[in-house]
Amino acid sequence: MKFDLSQFNDIDFENIGSWPSQVKVFFAVLLSVCVFAASYFLFVSDAIDVLKAEQNKEVQLRTDFKNKYQLAANLKLYREQLAQMELQFAELLKMLPSQNEMPGLLDDLTFVATDSGLRIESLDWESEIQRDFYIEFPIKMVVGGEYHELGNMVSGVAKLPRIVSLHDFVIKRDDNGSLGMDILAKTYRFKEGAELPPEKKGAKK
Repeated sequence: MKFDLSQFNDIDFENIGSWPSQVKVFFAVLLSVCVFAASYFLFVSDAIDVLKAEQNKEVQLRTDFKNKYQLAANLKLYREQLAQMELQFAELLKMLPSQNEMPGLLDDLTFVATDSGLRIESLDWESEIQRDFYIEFPIKMVVGGEYHELGNMVSGVAKLPRIVSLHDFVIKRDDNGSLGMDILAKTYRFKEGAELPPEKKGAKK
């Protein structure tokens, strides 16, 4: 059917019933499109946004459920690992010297150095350093000897029953050809009453 544009001339909007059939069909379609568009933007688009938000929420809930399920499934294993870490940390705390044992560390270091064949030039406490839950006690050492003797001393310090770490090695040779080494040894003591980090709170009994 051929659409005649001349039918839109002189349309009487007060007498719609007299409109030609093609004009009625055109305006009916136009009205339907307007109603559909208005309905979409006023109602459907908001509903679609809500649906998408709920779908995203569902995906997040599924992910959270999956993670919590995995945690629950491995809860026994996590508890066993935590108990093991608490025991290991408790053992490490026992290896830290008490206040009464601090002076004896100088004797231990002196013995290790002399037993390795080194001569001790100086062995002095430095100022203590306050940390979050422990105190750091530096010891400045100056020793002299041969290369393998220095190695034996380092090995001997690692075998001490109390934790002593060695830092800032400076090795130099004097005019006589002998080696000298400056070492900063550090030991540590747990600060009584200190608040442990969250991951270590369970270890302190």
